[in-house]
Amino acid sequence: MMLVLWVQLGAMLQAHAANATNAGKLDAVLVVDVSNSMTTSDKHNISSEAMKMFVDMTSAQGNKIGVVSYTDKVEREKALIAANSPADKAEIKSFIDSLHKGAYTDIAVGVDEAVKILEAGHDPANYPMIVLLADGNNYLNTASSRTQQQSDNELQAAIKTAQQSGYPIYTIGLNADGQLNKDSLKKIAADTQGKFFEASTADQLPSILSQIFADHLKLKVVPLTSMTANGQYQDVTIKIPNASVMEANVSIMSGNPVELKLYAPDGKEVSLTSNNVQLSRSKAYSMLKIVSPVQGDWKLKVKGVTRDKIDISMVFNYDLQLAMEPIPVKTYSKGDTIAIKAALTENGQKVTSADVYKQMKATLLVTDTATKQVKELPLANTGSGFEGSYSVEDTHRYELKIKAEASSFYRETQPVIVDASTAAASGTQTPAKPAEPEKPFPWLLAIGCLVGAIVLIIAILYILAAMKKANKGFIGQIAIEICDEDTGSKTPPQYKKLNTFKGKVKLHQLLQLAPELAETDKVTLVPGKNDTIIIFNRSACTIEKAGRVLDAAAGKELKKNDRIKIMLQNVNKSIYVDYIV
Repeated sequence: MMLVLWVQLGAMLQAHAANATNAGKLDAVLVVDVSNSMTTSDKHNISSEAMKMFVDMTSAQGNKIGVVSYTDKVEREKALIAANSPADKAEIKSFIDSLHKGAYTDIAVGVDEAVKILEAGHDPANYPMIVLLADGNNYLNTASSRTQQQSDNELQAAIKTAQQSGYPIYTIGLNADGQLNKDSLKKIAADTQGKFFEASTADQLPSILSQIFADHLKLKVVPLTSMTANGQYQDVTIKIPNASVMEANVSIMSGNPVELKLYAPDGKEVSLTSNNVQLSRSKAYSMLKIVSPVQGDWKLKVKGVTRDKIDISMVFNYDLQLAMEPIPVKTYSKGDTIAIKAALTENGQKVTSADVYKQMKATLLVTDTATKQVKELPLANTGSGFEGSYSVEDTHRYELKIKAEASSFYRETQPVIVDASTAAASGTQTPAKPAEPEKPFPWLLAIGCLVGAIVLIIAILYILAAMKKANKGFIGQIAIEICDEDTGSKTPPQYKKLNTFKGKVKLHQLLQLAPELAETDKVTLVPGKNDTIIIFNRSACTIEKAGRVLDAAAGKELKKNDRIKIMLQNVNKSIYVDYIV
């Protein structure tokens, strides 16, 4: 049995002054293909264990996590919820354990829903990301009207939204049966600035997810030594290098239970259930989270089953950013020398501790914006920062950026533009000869006539559209169930045909104008395109779809077989509405 131990030192990364993003916090949506084809690829359901480990990897507070499981439809989903306590994380992990498999596969469904979840609940202060576990293959239900072209179109639309919104999609392809569609998953990752990973066995998933976590937060996975369990406690040293470490997570993966003891640098044993230590367990791993660990060598004692192999690696994180000293804004010339300085910062203050800079290396990256060539120039480590210089090579525009890295993490500065191209052009410009004045054209009169014509056309089109909309009919029917939230009892479904209505219908009408449900008078249904309906909510009611609140003030589209829940405010009742075509 393979037992994997890795350490992740997580921190709340403070934003660069020019960027308000809180780099250490995540809005992550985990998406997993639960079609029957994945049964061969993941016989022991390691994907669920890996996703749960990812949940535990996130820092103690500030993250939001969502989950989507899909076949050829969304089987189950959990919208982004805050993971600010062990109880919050336990709820998410319990949801992951409840996922079940289905018959068909449509990858566009899962990606599209994940993007929608981020669109609905992403906090601009957090890093957004999507992690997709799949084999990349579609297996559509031939009995449905869904075509591969429709699936491709939906996938491309979701990818475009992810591109525009800055949602990287990390794809993990399970290839246990040799049927992995690498090209599809690679393209999704490349188009969204994510990364593609391949796993020939599900046992590789935990390691891959830790790499994704590290890559997204500019961390490095540091491999250490390996050992074999002997049935006795064995020591593992966890070096906390400086006071900038905000959190340490120790994850131990094994099919067999392990026993743990933890000792602080002063030699005193630390309770695994104290305020600064959190311990979570799963079928395949245990995770120990140490909040605000003091600097020094911590000792973890691990007792595993005899002959279990133990591979140890670490992921560090620090409450640090890298800032470049401002470069004068001016027109540069070929041969000019520019002084370069940079330093790590913490909470906006320069870090001068030699412990932090020890063994760090920094490089100036110079990109010629015309040729796209990149030159790397080493900078000197002064013990409290980095210094060097750059001589402008030609009359071009250059982008300057500094990257500093240690064995466990790296940071980059915001890019700065040095422009030497305008200096060369400034001496060659000749003032243009003034043109002879021409007789003015009657622009005011022409514009007035044009505006008048446009207004008239718009008015006519608006009237025609309003007339057409008012007479447009519905397709299909809806099923309505009323739930008493106090008792949990539901009424039998009431089926209401919609084709007898034109233009729009109020939900209160469909509820037979029951007085206690009068607040639904401001919930309206309108025919939509392609056999859909649009629901407008201008009441105080809350509308949910798949556990996610819908803001339907401006209208939300309901497709075939969509189900929504409308929670009333004046009475403790909910209304379930199914759209049937």
